[in-house]
This record gives sequence, structure tokens and C-alpha cells, in this order.
Amino acid sequence: MRLRFAAILLAATAATPSLAAPIHQYGGLALAPKGDVIATIEEGSADHEVVTLRSAKTGKVLRTVDPCAKCGYAGLTFGPDGSLAYLARDRAAHTVTLMVDGGKTQRTIATIGGIAQTPRWSPDGKRIALLVTIGAAKESGATQAGVRQVGEIGEHSDEQRLAVFDAGGAPVAAAAVKPVSPADRYVYEYDWTPDGRGFVATTAVGNGDNNWWVATLDAIDGSTGDVRNIAKPKTQINFPRLSPDGKWVAFICGLMSDFGSVGGDLCIVPVAGGDVINISAEQKASFTSIAWTRGGLRATALSGEAFQITEVKFWVDGQRTNSFLMTWFSKPISASAGDGRAAFSADGSRVALVAQDFSHAAAIFAGRSAAPVQITHDNDAAPVLAEARNITWKNDGFDVQGWLLAPPGADPAVKHAMVTVVHGGPAAANVPSYIQRGASADLLAAGYYVFLPNPRGSYGQGEAFTAANKRDFGGGDLRDILTGIDAVEKVAPVDDARLGLTGGSYGGFMAMWANTQTNRFKAIVAGAGLSNWISYYGTNGIDQWMLPFFGKTMYDDPKAYEDVSAIYHMKKAKTPTFIYVGERDIEVPPTQSVEYWHALKDMGVETSLVIYPEEGHGIRGPANVADVRKRTVAWFDRFLGK
Repeated sequence: MRLRFAAILLAATAATPSLAAPIHQYGGLALAPKGDVIATIEEGSADHEVVTLRSAKTGKVLRTVDPCAKCGYAGLTFGPDGSLAYLARDRAAHTVTLMVDGGKTQRTIATIGGIAQTPRWSPDGKRIALLVTIGAAKESGATQAGVRQVGEIGEHSDEQRLAVFDAGGAPVAAAAVKPVSPADRYVYEYDWTPDGRGFVATTAVGNGDNNWWVATLDAIDGSTGDVRNIAKPKTQINFPRLSPDGKWVAFICGLMSDFGSVGGDLCIVPVAGGDVINISAEQKASFTSIAWTRGGLRATALSGEAFQITEVKFWVDGQRTNSFLMTWFSKPISASAGDGRAAFSADGSRVALVAQDFSHAAAIFAGRSAAPVQITHDNDAAPVLAEARNITWKNDGFDVQGWLLAPPGADPAVKHAMVTVVHGGPAAANVPSYIQRGASADLLAAGYYVFLPNPRGSYGQGEAFTAANKRDFGGGDLRDILTGIDAVEKVAPVDDARLGLTGGSYGGFMAMWANTQTNRFKAIVAGAGLSNWISYYGTNGIDQWMLPFFGKTMYDDPKAYEDVSAIYHMKKAKTPTFIYVGERDIEVPPTQSVEYWHALKDMGVETSLVIYPEEGHGIRGPANVADVRKRTVAWFDRFLGK
């Protein structure tokens, strides 16, 4: 249920240094099997992105690939021989083309009528698999704008299926694409078996937006499409990866509240089936991606404030499975690479990733897996737009962590207003990222201190901490946040009489809920928030995500849902609240915002509601983003004092 605030460059203000030039971005990073070449998606000419190949040793641009001036690129992946496959999407034509870079030429492998993602080469390099949604009615993922709810509802759902193509054959036209996985089964993630005859995958029957939380780990026969279940864990599943000998599947297992927002323990299970074994239960960290290389299992994790690269070993001794995890690299950054957090060479000895923190804009790091170093410097001159401080505190027996951001040069002798930004999820985390866009950037530019807490329910402290808000939404996590504000006020010049609160998705729920629990905040902005878990259960498009948290359906235990619904406590709400939401949000329908706005109006509390047309779970249209930015800062200026 996480909301990603849309990206718009920070406007220049007197309060904060401005960006003299756009920040150079590196998307979809992939690393060649030998660890010598990096592919990324970067800005070309005329506001058009191109595929860029760089030396993994020096960062020098070797060449660019751009066969389609009207296309966007994605899905970069190297084959065993170093060939690069990628996707070229033509939105106007509603097609995606799978292509292979041949150096001087670009070969078309297949064209898909709809959308496609996650190409992967077979172990022998002769075929390429791809997740395809033929004739897609919407973008993949529940955060995207939903289809209009008209006509007979629920009779058809998009199907994301596996298709396989000959990397050296004649191009396959859209009409000839035939998926190998069965119909009515949504495939989320997959990995080839080492023999190239099939796949392991996370799949679910029916609605793909809703059923990831009940997805199972399955084997899919590459010839017949037959599905054999490997495991049905009690947790959600991410990053299924097969061992090179084909005997084990590793995956991230945990309480995850939104697909793509990954964090949990490391689990393994025999490919033949059997008991799921947690090999990281004692680690005070949340694992965020994994890769099974010829040199062994590699993982990335969030531990407290730090991103980590970890080597993972395990062995079976009779009936007992033993494991050993060694942290190779640890740094307070955020990292990305392809669909994970780091890309490894085939033998696992080399790594590449895109890294950033609050003070440093994105740069590519590469080198030995234990010690990657910065190899690009396009953004070295980017100004520092925030002074960041790691804040830790204790509450209810938990160690809690967060980040305090101050506008550069803020006068320490003057008390400042502060806005607390609650992340979505709830299973997610605020991590270091360069401050140039979004809610935090706008607030800093307007002169506010910004507090980014990671209360219980967040990633970074282990699975027990992530699961600590089960059947306690808005309870312990709100106490953690309020105690965190106390900790901030002990070390920073923050005016307790001028506190604001904002958040999107689960953060929007917390903003709405906090208004009924405390009068400490003097202004609130709630994006795509939940006000009534009872009505939400029956109207949202992803009700399966709630069951691990509440334990039962709303029909079996309505009081558990009612107890944490702000709408049943509205007579205690006193804080002025600006509310916004997308018209076609299926994760948190706009009716939740309408209910809350209506209640505030009836209670005589100052409020404003904006529903943005055509938007889903997150505001993306440039004009709408600009409007949200302007209204948010103006709301806090009005009630907290500029």
C-alpha cells in the first residue's frame, strides 16, 4: 500500500540551494557476466532516454543504443556471452519489442501487443523468457490507475504470463506470441532452471493485483506449461532464485504489504518440495534482494540506517540446516540495480549498483562485491539540499530509527517548524536518498525541518520488528513516532507548537488516524489515506494484503477493523487537514478520502479535498504533481507559520 510521491525537480528558493542543472539518472542497471560492462538507461538528447554501456572499471561510456526515438527502454539483461537484451516500449502503438544488442545492429526478437517486463536469458543463452500481458487493460501493479468500474464488474483480469523466444530465430509478430504458462495464472517473478527446461516462479490464480499476498512458489514446465507446487509459505514471497545445481530455491520471506516494497528474512526450500527453512531468523536486518551466483548466494539488506551486501552460506547436517551470513559492505545509502538492489557478476565476485544518500545524488558504484567504489561523477557538483542526521531512540522495548533533515544553514538559535513524513506500507522504510524531489524537498525548500521515522512495522530491524504492528495499526507505531519527535526536540531547534504531519497510503492512514488520537500536530496533509477500514475492506482492489495483519477477514472480526478506523473517532479530530487522492486509485479508493473530508466538515474542522482525475495510487501527471506540491506547502505555511 506504499505511495511513491511523483518526481518533479525542486524549485529554487532563498531557503535552500537550487539545482543548477538536472540530476543525471541511471535506470535499470545491469552487469555483464564477467563484471566488465554495465548497462543503464540514461538521458540522451532532446529529453529522450537511451541505453548506455559503460566500463565497469572506469565508468567511461563505451557506446549508446537507441533504435527507437519514440520508445522508452527497460528490462536490461545480459546473456551468458555478454549479449544485451532489452525492451523498447512504444506507448502510442501499445506494443513492447524485445530486442538484442548486436553492437552495430539491433535485432528484434519479438513484439508483444500489450505490456511486458523482466526478460531473462536461458542458461545456454539460446532463448529469452519474458513476462507478457497481452492486451493489457492497465499498467502492471496495483499502484497504477485502475480500469473504470463500469459494466459487469470482476469478470476479467489481466494475465501476466511467461513466454519464451528463440534468441537467434526470426522475429515473432505480436499475433504469434504464445505464452507457455497457463491462462488464469498470474506470474509475478521467475527464474530459469539450470537445465533450461523450465522455471520456478511465484504465481497466483486470478486477479494479479490482489493475489500476490497469497501467491505460491511453483515449478513451471517450459514445454507443457504444467504447474507443480513447491511450497505454500505462510509469508509473502519475493525474489525466487535457483541454486546453480538446481536443488534449492532461495527467496525472501516476510510480512510485505506491497509488491515491490521488499523486506524480510531469507528462506530456502528444496526444489522437489518440503519444509521452508528460515536461514536468517536471528539477523536484525531486512533482506531486500538476492542473487544466486556460481560463487554462492548473495543478498542485500537494510540494517538500521545502512544498506548492506551479504554473503550467505548454508549447509545441511542430518536433520539440521546451518547458515552463516557475512556482511561484506555496509553504508548509509539507498541502492538500486535492475529489479533488485545490486547486480552481480556470474561468479558473484563483482558488483554494481546505483547509490545515493541525502547529500549525494545518484552515482554508479562498482568493483569487488566487498568493496564497490564510485565510478561515475556526473552529479558530483549537485548541491547539498539537506543536512541529514541519524536519530535513534527507544520505545516500548524497541530500538527505533529515523532521519532528521534540516535546511542547510538553518539558524540553530531559532526554533523551527517541523513536518513529520510517515512512509507508506506499512512494511517499508525511509532510506537515504538525494533530496531533490517530492514532499521532503518542497518542505525543506520552504524552510521546514523534516522528520522521517521508521516506527515498528518498518524494515531494517528484522522480521519481528516488521510484524510488531499486527492488529495494532496506529497504536505502537504512532507511539514510536511521537516518542521519536521527543527525541528530535532534544537535539534540534524544533518548535513543539509548530508540528505538522503528512504521509501517503499507509502514511495517509496514519495522518488521518493521528488527528483523532492527539492534538500535538497543528496541520495535517493526508494523501490516499484510509479513514474507515470497514468500508475499505469491501471497496478496495487488494483486500488480501490485510489478512496477515488483521488475522481474519473483516466479516469474521469486524471490531478489529472498526477499532483502528478514524471515522469512528471523528469527534476528537481538531487539526486542519488537506486531503488528496487519485480518481482511479484501486489500492485506496477515493471514497476513503471523501468519508474523512465529510466527517471533518461535519465536525467544523477546516479541511480541503482534491481528487485528481485519471490518477491511481500516487499522483504522477506533471500538472497534478505541481498542484499537490503547491497546496501542501501552502497548507503548512498557513497553519504552522512560514
